[in-house]
Amino acid sequence: MNLVKRQWEGFWTGTRAAASGGVATLIDMPLNSLPPTTTVENLLTKARAADGQCWVDVGFHGGLIPNNTQHLKPLVEAGVRSFKGFLIESGIDEFPAIGPHDIELALHALAGSPTTVMFHAEMVPPNMTLIGSGAPYTGPFTSYQTYLDSRPRTLETYAISQILSKAHNAPDLDLHIVHLSAAESIPLLREARDRGVRITAETCFHYLSLAAEEVPEGDTRYKSAPPAREFANQALLWDELSRESGEGVIKTVVSDHSPCTPDLKLIPESLPVAPHSHAGEDGDFFKAWGGVSSLGLGLSILWTGAEAHGASIEDIVRWTSTNTARQVGLEQEKGDLGVGFDGDVVVFDDEAFLEVNKDTMFFRNEVTPFDERTLKGVVEETWLRGRKIFDRKTGFDEEQWPVGRTVLEPRKRTAVKMI
Repeated sequence: MNLVKRQWEGFWTGTRAAASGGVATLIDMPLNSLPPTTTVENLLTKARAADGQCWVDVGFHGGLIPNNTQHLKPLVEAGVRSFKGFLIESGIDEFPAIGPHDIELALHALAGSPTTVMFHAEMVPPNMTLIGSGAPYTGPFTSYQTYLDSRPRTLETYAISQILSKAHNAPDLDLHIVHLSAAESIPLLREARDRGVRITAETCFHYLSLAAEEVPEGDTRYKSAPPAREFANQALLWDELSRESGEGVIKTVVSDHSPCTPDLKLIPESLPVAPHSHAGEDGDFFKAWGGVSSLGLGLSILWTGAEAHGASIEDIVRWTSTNTARQVGLEQEKGDLGVGFDGDVVVFDDEAFLEVNKDTMFFRNEVTPFDERTLKGVVEETWLRGRKIFDRKTGFDEEQWPVGRTVLEPRKRTAVKMI
C-alpha cells in the first residue's frame, strides 16, 4: 500500500478489492511504499496511514534488508506477522537484496521468535550472467520468451539452496518461500522438510492460471518475477497442491498483488486491451513494471482451474484460509469457523460466472492479464466479524465507515502447523 503517491494502490482501494474477492484479512507487503516496513518507526507510520481506511483487517510483513538486523526483534514485538527479504534486486532502491550472510544474521537475530521468515527466492548463481547484464539476448525485448529466458529456473533453485544452507542457524524458526514458480524447487524443499527443516512454500493465482505459451507479443501485463512458466510447469504446481493434506510442500496460494500505474506497464498500442489499460507504449518486458494485479479475483481464478486438476472447494479453503491464517499466526481468530473465531465468511456461488472488467475490478489501476476473461465462481458476499462488508448486487455501504482494523498485536508462539 503506497503512502505517498495517491495514483497508486492505497489501503482504501486495496482493501475494497480484497473484500470483493472474499478476503477478510490481508497482509501488507513491506516494500512498494515509502517508507518501507523495515523499522518500527516506519511500521507505525504505515499503521497510522491505514487507520480508518481499511474495509478488511490488515496485518503487516516486516522487511528484511542488509543492515537492519537490529530492527528485527523490535518489529516482532511491535506486531509484524512475518518478514520478507529478496535474494535478487527488488526494483525498489529502498529495499535492496540480501545475501547469504544477511540471511545468517537475520536467522540468528530472530531465533526463538514467534515469526516466519519469508524469501523471494531468486538468486543469480556465481557462474551465470543474466540477459541484459552482459549475456547474449535470445530475442526481442517484446517477446515473453526472451524475458522468461532471463529468469531461468536455476535462479529459484539456487536461491533455495542458499536459504537451506543457513537454516541450521535457527532450527526452530519457520521459513517460507514466497511466490514459488519453478516446479524444480519442490524436491529441494521436500528433502529439506524430511530432514526436519521448518520450511514451506506458496504459489500464486497467476502461476496456476497463466502460461508462457499464451502470452501475446508485448503484453507486459503478464510480467511478474519469478515469471509464469510453461503449461507443463503449471501442471506440476497443481499436482503438488493436490497431494494429500499435509504432504505437499506448497501450503498456500496467494495473490502477491503487485499493482502499478498503467504507464509503468508499457502496454503497446497494438494490443486489443480495454481503453482503461492505457495502451500505447512499447511492450518492453525488461523495462515494464513486474507484477500481476489479481486482488479480488483469486477465488474465481482458482475455482476456474480446480475441476481440471481434481481440486475441491475444501482444498481451496485450506490453501487460501486455514493455512494462510496459520502462516501469519492468526489461527486463533482467522481461517476457520468456530467458537472464539472472528466470524469471517464468504458467500461463494460456484456455478456462476464472473466477467472480469472495470466493473468487477476494485483495485485502483485496472491493469491485469485477467481483464476481459470469464472466470467460474463468484463471490456474492463477504462478512467481517459477523458484519457484511460487501454484497455483489449492492456493493459497499458507503454510509458505513470501514470496519477493518490494523492487526498489531504481537504474534504468539504456537505449535499449530499448516496442513
